[in-house]
Amino acid sequence: MNTLFPLELSLPAGFLYYDDFLTEAEESKLLDEIAELELHNLTYHGYKANRKVRSFGYDYNFESNKLTKGAPIPLGFEFLIQKITDHIGIQKNEVAELLVTEYPVGSVINWHRDAPQFLLIAGISLLSDCIFRLRPYLKEQQTRSSIISFPVKRRSLYVMKDAARNDWQHSISPVKSLRYSITLRTLRTPEKKEDPSDLSRL
Repeated sequence: MNTLFPLELSLPAGFLYYDDFLTEAEESKLLDEIAELELHNLTYHGYKANRKVRSFGYDYNFESNKLTKGAPIPLGFEFLIQKITDHIGIQKNEVAELLVTEYPVGSVINWHRDAPQFLLIAGISLLSDCIFRLRPYLKEQQTRSSIISFPVKRRSLYVMKDAARNDWQHSISPVKSLRYSITLRTLRTPEKKEDPSDLSRL
């Protein structure tokens, strides 16, 4: 399993990447599980995005900017949570949210940091690759040369924590073929709140 990008690519501290994290059989099992879910278009202040989502554990409401308890995480995802938490060294019960996202051809995620109530973020790519981008959060540090762009492969795992989570934004370029992702998030403790004005965007 590869853990490093080419030497010329310098990633922020706290961004971890693991190629071929899942087997083909594990990917197939997860896609079968997703096929049983009823996904819905994500809406952001009245705007309907192309991508479809379904969240479990907790649910973030973009209209109220609040996090509320959601439906329990389906048992079919338990093996994935266990595999990820074992690999990155956190407890399984620290995972507060599991988010499933469907990306039709051409769909994107614009620049954002995740909702402030969340801390560590782990993402799994399914069915196809995507181009992942990072840039500094502070506007005065955002230049064309500050953008880091790299492929996130099918069946890979990425993790954002510490500086990569707090000091950087991320986005996904338009996907070229149907893609699914599964995102796990842990909760931020009350004393570690960050700027509530910066929320996940479309």
